[in-house]
Amino acid sequence: MRVDEFDYELPPELVAQEPLERRDESRLLVLNRATGEVRHRVFRDVLDYLTSRDALVVNETRVIPARLFGRRSSGGKTEVLLLKDLEGDRWECLVRPGRKVRTGDRIVVEKNGRRMEGEVLARTSYGGRIIKWSYQGNFQENLEALGTVPLPPYVKRPIQDPERYQTVYARIPGSAAAPTAGLHFTPELLSQIESKGVHVVKIRLDVGLGTFRPVRETEVEKHAMHEEYFQISEEAARTINRVRESGGKVVAVGTTVVRALETAASPDGKVRPKAEETRLYIYPGYEFKVVDRLITNFHLPRSTLLMLVCAFAGKELVLKAYREAVKERYRFYSFGDAMLIL
Repeated sequence: MRVDEFDYELPPELVAQEPLERRDESRLLVLNRATGEVRHRVFRDVLDYLTSRDALVVNETRVIPARLFGRRSSGGKTEVLLLKDLEGDRWECLVRPGRKVRTGDRIVVEKNGRRMEGEVLARTSYGGRIIKWSYQGNFQENLEALGTVPLPPYVKRPIQDPERYQTVYARIPGSAAAPTAGLHFTPELLSQIESKGVHVVKIRLDVGLGTFRPVRETEVEKHAMHEEYFQISEEAARTINRVRESGGKVVAVGTTVVRALETAASPDGKVRPKAEETRLYIYPGYEFKVVDRLITNFHLPRSTLLMLVCAFAGKELVLKAYREAVKERYRFYSFGDAMLIL
């Protein structure tokens, strides 16, 4: 398959630049895979599509203030994006300007009496860097004081409240980007869902380079996914398996949940407790073992996220739904509207 088969036209003004005042007032495009029918709802109407037999699976990862601005020892400003904790104060990072940050350089980040200094240890295969950080006190406290929450490059305006780029159930720090399908839920909506008897299951996948790395190959199959860490507890696996055995639906909130569940699935669809890295790359032709329904945002053209959605619902049907969303002036990407695929 060619990557350009996953392209579509999007007017720039439909890229959402800020979140809505109320999370659950986003629009919801409901796509039925069996009939091809498209319905236009409001996100809080997702309650109508859940039953007491179902499991709603969410990613409780939290975005860390992973963007750091400093100066390198060889001169010049440098931006660092922390991607993955390698332990021993070593982090896998992206740097800008990439061509000027060399092995052996030191990068100093300081503000309001706090200071962190990073030594560039090595380059990675994809052009990133391994950086070892030194600091006084606690790393997380220094990061909270010195870093900022990284927004996607297509969001041109700073947001007033960084918590709007966190889900309301975000709990475990570790991600460089938000699992954006979950941004539409409010505590009140989750309470209504639980009151209906739906099993709300929390797992974790730390969003990193694997999720948002662009596809530079011309053929889909040649792209290589980057590793991302995920955890599925014994309790979560047990609940999901019980729901499947009783005939309920497993509803994944976002592509990160899909990748974690499908990685942890045995051939017969039973979810196993796991805490490991995944490089699972889902594109059309993949046979899903666990996920029955998907809540997701509208994704960038030619992205692995769009390919995953096309694998779930069929490329032609998904691109048809995207054209409908453009026609109806839906808001796209991280702060945009949502789809529910039945």
